[in-house]
Amino acid sequence: AMNSPGHEATRPAGYLELIRGNRSFRQLWYGQITSLFGDWFNLIASAALVARLTGSGMAIGGLFVVRMMAIFLVSPLAGVAADRYNRKRLLILTDLIRAIIVLGFLLVRTEEHVWLLYALTALQLALTGIFFPTRNAILPDIVTPRELGAANALTSATWSVMLAVGAALGGFTAGWLGVHAAFTIDAATFFISALLVAQIRSAPPSIESRKPRVAGLFGQYWAGLRYLTNHPDILTIALHKTALTIFFGTTFRVVQAAVADRVFPLGQQGGIAMGLMFAAAGVGTGVGPLVVRYILGDTEWQLRWAIVGGYVVGALGLVVSAQLSSLEIMIAGAFLSGIGNGILWVFSSQLLLQLVDATVRGRVFGTEFAMFTLASAAGSAAVGAAIDSRLEISG
Repeated sequence: AMNSPGHEATRPAGYLELIRGNRSFRQLWYGQITSLFGDWFNLIASAALVARLTGSGMAIGGLFVVRMMAIFLVSPLAGVAADRYNRKRLLILTDLIRAIIVLGFLLVRTEEHVWLLYALTALQLALTGIFFPTRNAILPDIVTPRELGAANALTSATWSVMLAVGAALGGFTAGWLGVHAAFTIDAATFFISALLVAQIRSAPPSIESRKPRVAGLFGQYWAGLRYLTNHPDILTIALHKTALTIFFGTTFRVVQAAVADRVFPLGQQGGIAMGLMFAAAGVGTGVGPLVVRYILGDTEWQLRWAIVGGYVVGALGLVVSAQLSSLEIMIAGAFLSGIGNGILWVFSSQLLLQLVDATVRGRVFGTEFAMFTLASAAGSAAVGAAIDSRLEISG
């Protein structure tokens, strides 16, 4: 009888227990669901619009480059901001500004306007670059240690589910109602997310927050980098997202966008085909980590071995997709690659949440995201150029 309370205190929390018992997490989670729903509407609509207006693989790849480079460039200060300023207020502010920016996408109507789409995308994703590490950093502030595993898995699975649902509905919306309807819905979701996040309670940042000088901000960022170089195991874990985007992440989505436009043009600008492939990837990224976590648990060595398996399954998805024999085969390949993608993303994040010191958490996640986005941008540019080169050779 004496052991029972202690066992309950250390037993990992269940998903329903977390959602019902932790109001702050629940509001953050609802906000995530809402804004991610709009994010995938935006990505599908943007890629479809660029494909229609330019007909260029390089232009499609360029969209993904802009998205990733904007996040990369802001990441050094984003990580510091997540450690230095009120995390809840940062989340609300980035949501509200992104809502206004996305309304500007409605002005993009001709090929001469594509530069505006790129510019607005850069601004939107720069704010996303602040939002993402801040949301990761706030998670241990609003959940208990026993809730952390469930919170991380549920947060990551939600990203995957909303990729599936948002991409599918975004594809159908863009394919049937047009891309501008999708942009309008995206703007509304950011406003709703801000209202939900405003209801959470969070602890203040852990590091000293006075003297907001630029030199001080960069000094704190370099301190975060020194933490990574002094902890090579943490650095290795932080590089897994970089690896996954090179092998079967953003680079693979550029290929899928081009395939949807040119090989399986279902819906306006292939929007429906693209949405189905992205949706299948979303199902994979959601199902994979949840099933593996249920089987293995949250211990460190189990998480590390699961990551190895994630690379194997993700690579298998690429082999299947390479057949290009039918849309169904592409969807199956996207599902398998999604499983590997999800395992790598969820379990590398879980290891960082468990192992990284709280005072540098924002900077570690910011640097991890910076490396991830730089690799995504480089890979997207290379794949876009390769697609155009291939078309020229075929022509």
